[in-house]
Amino acid sequence: MTISALLSPQRIFLDTEASSKKKLLELIANIAADQTQLPESTIYGNLLNRERLGSTGLGQGFAVPHARMADLEQTLACFFRLREPVNFEAPDDQPVDLVFTIIIPEEATEEHLMILSSLARLFSDAELCAAVREAGSREEVARIIADAED
Repeated sequence: MTISALLSPQRIFLDTEASSKKKLLELIANIAADQTQLPESTIYGNLLNRERLGSTGLGQGFAVPHARMADLEQTLACFFRLREPVNFEAPDDQPVDLVFTIIIPEEATEEHLMILSSLARLFSDAELCAAVREAGSREEVARIIADAED
């Protein structure tokens, strides 16, 4: 499964306002609840529990908050470009402004690891990150990611 196959332009959010990691996780849970019909509080709790295990900030201003959910039939992916970076306790101590989140079925272990690996590879590319930061539309972000996967 490719990242671009998971991510439709309708699930790309540009210049998102979030004053902290907690506020961002609340926003993600709200959007995911709307898309999946799962309880927002459960999604938020799972996202928060994953962050407690260790930050999902990977470096270069990029983070991948994610949660595994029972009663979810298919993976939900969303991308956020934040208006102002937030502290994510990333290993390079850089604040995060690019956020790719996945909410994944609990039993989809292999898919989960493949998605995380693909995201880490894609967003470790400084040129890709710069292009996404400069993109003028959701469609342009989707195209940049699709082109990078080819």
